[in-house]
Amino acid sequence: MSAEVVAYDEIRTFFEDGWIEEVLFPVKSGKEATVYCCRACPGRGEAYFALKAYRPRQNRNFRNAAIYQEGRVPGDARTTRAVRNESRFGRAVEFGGWLHHEFATLSILHAAGAAVPRPVAVGARAMLLEFIGEDGKPAPQLCNVRLSPGVAEVLLEQALRTIEIMLSCHVVHADLSAYNMLYARERLHVIDMPQAVDARTNPNARLLLARDVANVCRYFASQGADAEPGTFASELWDLYGRAEL
Repeated sequence: MSAEVVAYDEIRTFFEDGWIEEVLFPVKSGKEATVYCCRACPGRGEAYFALKAYRPRQNRNFRNAAIYQEGRVPGDARTTRAVRNESRFGRAVEFGGWLHHEFATLSILHAAGAAVPRPVAVGARAMLLEFIGEDGKPAPQLCNVRLSPGVAEVLLEQALRTIEIMLSCHVVHADLSAYNMLYARERLHVIDMPQAVDARTNPNARLLLARDVANVCRYFASQGADAEPGTFASELWDLYGRAEL
């Protein structure tokens, strides 16, 4: 493994704990993190894992971060004040907050049967996830796939069902689009959850839910599906408010 791929110190625990034996290649590089394909250690039940390594804070750019962080409770009053004042301690808490928030969210959603990667292990600056793909070849992002209208209709139903399951777990993705859905074995898999919000405590949750639904419908309409968002988001929110999901 070369230093140019990912710093060893950031992922040492995954080697020492016997999860991975080699980092093979980068799968996706974004503003917040880079995802790599890793060879799993024998006996782990998987041939590959996905390694998501977060960038240092100064190199990351969570757009409108405050919108997503409203309603999160980072800790005691000192911790909250440190995050607000962007002290060195506060920046460390914030960094860990994004990482561990995503891992915890994926754990809840996977247990509930949502179409998300299975979270495997988490470290100080990175996490291991189920590798979505076949024979070491990563699944494409949905934005890079051309669908027939019939397939688009089926996948639209999967996407809306995933949004519904997420909301039943009090989660709104808050940045859902064809760029963070993978397509493998005729099924969708939703990824990238650091900005996901808690529908119980974030005052922007209903608006973000409507935006997610609109983004999804817009993409599938471009692929030939009958995908008018209509009142789906508002009806879903009403069901959620009545605890009927």
